[in-house]
Amino acid sequence: MAFLLLSKSIKDDVGVAMPLDFKKEYKDLYVPKAKPAFVDVPSMTFFAVAGTGDPNEPDGAYAKAIELLYGLSYTVKMSKMGPWQPEGYFDYVVPPLEGLWWAGAGAFDGVSIADKSALSWVSLIRQPDFVTPEVFAWACAELTKKKLALADVCEKAPEGYAEGVPCLVRFAEGSCVQAMHRGPYDDEPASVAKLSAYMQDEGLSCDIGAGGESPVGHAVQVAFDASGVLAALDAEGAVPSVRLHHEIYLGDPRRTKPENLKTVIRHPVRRA
Repeated sequence: MAFLLLSKSIKDDVGVAMPLDFKKEYKDLYVPKAKPAFVDVPSMTFFAVAGTGDPNEPDGAYAKAIELLYGLSYTVKMSKMGPWQPEGYFDYVVPPLEGLWWAGAGAFDGVSIADKSALSWVSLIRQPDFVTPEVFAWACAELTKKKLALADVCEKAPEGYAEGVPCLVRFAEGSCVQAMHRGPYDDEPASVAKLSAYMQDEGLSCDIGAGGESPVGHAVQVAFDASGVLAALDAEGAVPSVRLHHEIYLGDPRRTKPENLKTVIRHPVRRA
């Protein structure tokens, strides 16, 4: 159903084609209530960059990853202005930034953040289904021409999954619970606690890999392995073996007061 919807133009009341806005078209995925709820997350395609370190570090790895993701995303979106567009192209609003997070041994649920420099992450921006590996390669080549500072990492993309290098992945999160967190990122533990209480009430268990129950996830999370976690995520549309604490950012912290920030917090689940 998702693919069929995305393959159609979105029109307003007078028949004028409007850019598809994923947040508005799929409110169940991007605009949940503050009260936790179950959601079955379908297959999606993402540009992704994996790395480690404090996300607040100026000019750090996280900042560079964000620059890469937005650079590639807007290169594809703005292909409508150039001589070539991907097959099946339609106009759309670039979806919000997302992040999968973990912090070494044990299951990281977004609560125990003693040292932000110890965080590992995969930053993501969703792409329309017409973004194929060929379109990704084209976007990398185009961004290399426009942003010389990003040329070195973009040129490494064909070599495969690697830390700090962009890649294209497709996976489904499957069974999850989620809620909208409003306020500073450092206050997220209160919303995570609501998710945990909801899981208990509904007979669900958090399915974030820890210990031995997710062998691939355990291996790549305990000792950071960018190629391993990206390869696991690129599950050809299936639910990957690595399932992680997930955040979707609906506000720009550079322009939004901390108390007004909106963040979707999503945890994978299974039946207890």
